[in-house]
Formats: sequence, C-alpha cells, structure tokens
Amino acid sequence: MPEGSFKERVFHALEGTPHEPGKHHAPVVFVITAVIVLNVVAIVLESVQAVRDAAGPVLVAFEWACVAVFTVEYAARLWSCTADPRFSRPVRGRLSYALTGFSLIDLLAILPTYATLAFGSAGVDFTFLRALRLFRLVRVLKLGRYSTAAHHLSTVLHERRHDLAVTAAVAGVFLLVSSSVMYEAEHDAQPDKFSSIPEAMWWGVVTLGTVGYGDVYPVTTLGKVLGGVSIVAGIAFLAMPTAIIASGFLSQLEKSRAAAKPCPHCGKLESEPVLSRSVAVDGPPPQKPA
Repeated sequence: MPEGSFKERVFHALEGTPHEPGKHHAPVVFVITAVIVLNVVAIVLESVQAVRDAAGPVLVAFEWACVAVFTVEYAARLWSCTADPRFSRPVRGRLSYALTGFSLIDLLAILPTYATLAFGSAGVDFTFLRALRLFRLVRVLKLGRYSTAAHHLSTVLHERRHDLAVTAAVAGVFLLVSSSVMYEAEHDAQPDKFSSIPEAMWWGVVTLGTVGYGDVYPVTTLGKVLGGVSIVAGIAFLAMPTAIIASGFLSQLEKSRAAAKPCPHCGKLESEPVLSRSVAVDGPPPQKPA
C-alpha cells in the first residue's frame, strides 16, 4: 500500500502515529472523546426518574446518535487496520485486530443497544434488558485508547504481571489462613457471624482491605489480637501492588520522556527509525578543516 494512502491516514488518525501510539492529533479523536463523555453523562442522567420523564425521547435519540458514531468508528477501524503491518492480511489481520483489548471494548460499547432492541422486540424479561442497558457504561473505557497515561499503565500491568500475580497469590493465602484461624477463634462466641470458613472470609476481605464495615468483628480476646494482626498485614499487602505499579509507571514515564528528546546530532526522536549512514570505502574519510 502506498505510503500516505487514505486508509493509512484514517488508521493513524484513529489509532495514533506509529512513533506516538498514545498520542492523537486528529480532530475526529476529540469529537469521539466528547461524544463518549456526553454519552456517559446521558446514561447517568437517564437513571433519574424526573430527567427521564422530562427528556426521555431526547435521551433515546441521543443514545442512537452516539451508537451510530461508535458504529462508524468501529467499522472504520476494522477497515483501515490492514494499514498496520501487524494486521496486513485482509481477513486474519482484521480478526486479530478485532480481538485486541480496545477493539473488544469498542464492540461492547455498541452491542448492548442493538441487543436491547433485538431482545426487547422478542419479549425478553425487562430485568435482563436493564442489565444490558447498564452495561453501556463500558463506553467510558474507550477513553483509555486516547490517553498516553492509559497506555503506560497498560504496559506496566503487562510487564509487572508476574510480580502482581505473586502478590495476589500471597494475599489469597493469607486471606484463607486468617479467615480459618478467625473461624476457630470466634465460632463458639458468634456462630451466626462465623458459621463457616467461607462466611469468615467476608470478615477477612473487609479487614485485609482495611475497610472494616463493622457488621462482622471479633469479640474474643484471641479474635481481637488476630484481627489487629490482620489489619496491619492488610496495610502491607495493599502497599505491595501499589508500589509495584507506581514504580513501573514512573519507569514508563522516564522512558517516554527520554524517547521524546531529539538527538542533538540528527534531530530525530529516539523512537523514530534512524537511517543507516553509508561510509565511503574507496577513500579516506573527509578531514575537518583546521
């Protein structure tokens, strides 16, 4: 495909340039972002009975207008994605692109409205339809596509996934142990609150999360001591994944800033391809003037 073709311009306008995948400068991106924000606000306002009674038809019309915009956007992405070498095959490339994270979010952003229309005409239970309509709030995740910080966070979660998995596994083991021990300590005193280990896990979750709803709490001396240890441990467990993500995010920011600095010799960014320089072999290199 010739460089600078219409398909490439469409793809880069929607996805960002190859050297700045998280940055978008096309006006269409700002329009889509505004539509996403306004649509989410409309969905929230639709839950207010007074607003729904006063502006119900307007909200419905605006919903369908937003769905039309998102549908055209999704179709344009699928059509133009073959401009990217990773998705260059007409069928397999588009299928691979459709299975990427943000493409699935784009699809989920429009499916609930179409599904509500289809199932509503088929007489499906209204509760199920309300759940589908609430699922439209997934559209707010589309904003992550246009945020450089969101791209950095996604990279951090992918690079540190093993560290985060270990932290989650340790937290799960501690939750199981603390809930089991608390069950043994509190079962006789509070058989209704600590009737089983799974029931005790509710106390463990809110305690390790340092939330402490107050609906379930130890009353025995041993239980209070174990509860205090669990609270302190919960603070430590919450700090571990936060520190992992924060350090990785700062590292990504430093890499991004370093890549954005132009080379003092050629003026190119570090992320841009540098053309190989040919060296003359049939004579000595030119001498600098004295």
